[in-house]
Amino acid sequence: MSTVNYKPRLAEKYKKEVVPTLMKKFGYKTIMQAPKLTKVCINRGVNGAVADKKLVDVAIDELSSISGQKAVATYSKKDISNFKLRKNMPIGAKVTLRGVQMYEFLDRLVSVSLPRVRDFKGINDKSFDGRGNYTLGVTEQIIFPEINIDKVNKITGFDITFVTTANTNEEAFELLKELGMPFKNVKK
Repeated sequence: MSTVNYKPRLAEKYKKEVVPTLMKKFGYKTIMQAPKLTKVCINRGVNGAVADKKLVDVAIDELSSISGQKAVATYSKKDISNFKLRKNMPIGAKVTLRGVQMYEFLDRLVSVSLPRVRDFKGINDKSFDGRGNYTLGVTEQIIFPEINIDKVNKITGFDITFVTTANTNEEAFELLKELGMPFKNVKK
């Protein structure tokens, strides 16, 4: 299969099913008004990074294997003496996904990783920021099949933010629901 002609499954679903549904529900006049997913940001603060710099490298490796794209370290912006923190010390890791990688990550998250969460009943529908963005907190990195459980020395979590072009929480909620996000208390 040629990678030039490859289109992710969710990108196709967005064009063929999600856009017409959103246009009908919200009464958009053109397909350009329909909200779309622009990027997915995954970030993780590393507890104890001040004392052990190798923890940041482990976080970068794990985020890189989960996302399929190289993660980068995040650095402190100012000195905080109570935490023994100096400016420009590595304290976390982040990765931003767009395009094909974004849709592939969302597909794997919805169809493989979230069902692996213990006692999973759906994700919270209250984590919208008022501007059409949604943040999901993952408490264990081992729900992703890319992580080898035997090599994990500490179970940690991270945040996944879905950035959309939606203007309201309702539009963003409908967009993510149509893309397959399993929200709690939602009737299909």
